[in-house]
Amino acid sequence: MSAPINGLSVDVEDWFQVGAFEKVIDRDSWSSLPCRLERNCDEILRLFSEAEVKATFFTLGWIAERYPAMLRRISDEGHEIASHGWDHERVFRLGRQAFASDIDRTRKVLEDASGRPVTGYRAPSFSIDARTPWAFEVLAEQGYVYSSSVAPIAHDHYGWRAAPRFAFRPLEDSALIEIPVTTAHAFGRRLAAGGGGFFRVLPYGFTRWAVSQVNRSDRRPAVFYFHPWEVDPDQPRVEGASLRSRFRHYTNLSVMAAKLRRLVDEFAWGRMDELAAREAARAAPLKRAVEA
Repeated sequence: MSAPINGLSVDVEDWFQVGAFEKVIDRDSWSSLPCRLERNCDEILRLFSEAEVKATFFTLGWIAERYPAMLRRISDEGHEIASHGWDHERVFRLGRQAFASDIDRTRKVLEDASGRPVTGYRAPSFSIDARTPWAFEVLAEQGYVYSSSVAPIAHDHYGWRAAPRFAFRPLEDSALIEIPVTTAHAFGRRLAAGGGGFFRVLPYGFTRWAVSQVNRSDRRPAVFYFHPWEVDPDQPRVEGASLRSRFRHYTNLSVMAAKLRRLVDEFAWGRMDELAAREAARAAPLKRAVEA
């Protein structure tokens, strides 16, 4: 049996929009800060082109409104544009009505910029969890096909530990599927292994082991994500953030691009919408998936 095609994704937000700095950088100041996103996305697109892989770019509406040409270029090169919400506000802070407005507004701007339909969504900071089951209902009401918004682990910033590790149907009366970010399993514990800071901080061998475990032992595709600012060691440094936040954000930025090249060469990768289509047939209903 051939190895599964894994889901490769980029969460498109700039260095000043990350959750780690939300307490020290006010949203009202974003427009006055130097944006490095176009430079970083250019590097990512070159990397993907050289590796001949396609990916999904989960993009903030705030970004798409200001950089529509960048979105069109990403789309024209064969990558999927999907929603990451408007301005990186976590779902559990929005509430149902505000969330509905947020994803509707974002989708319209993304589709105008990219020229293509938007069918996928990823919550900022994986903030769909046990507190926000209504978010799936809103996504289904608005016609989204899939979400990749759940981190089935315990973490100080996010996590829904009881959620299934692999694709599931969160609603009984909808075809919407949720595709959680990848976790590995060892010593009776789930380990975060889907990218981001974990990929930068830990040795490359850990991610290789985790993706291999998911592909070979579980016979499922892995879901990997990273951010454009992670390939940018020259980005501005933020003062006032906690030591933990600065460690998570800045560690190993200088080696990230090389690690990514190694990862995309070693495994098979594709867009999240294509992965969702393949996984739809075996995505179990939430209750059954949890019990399994």
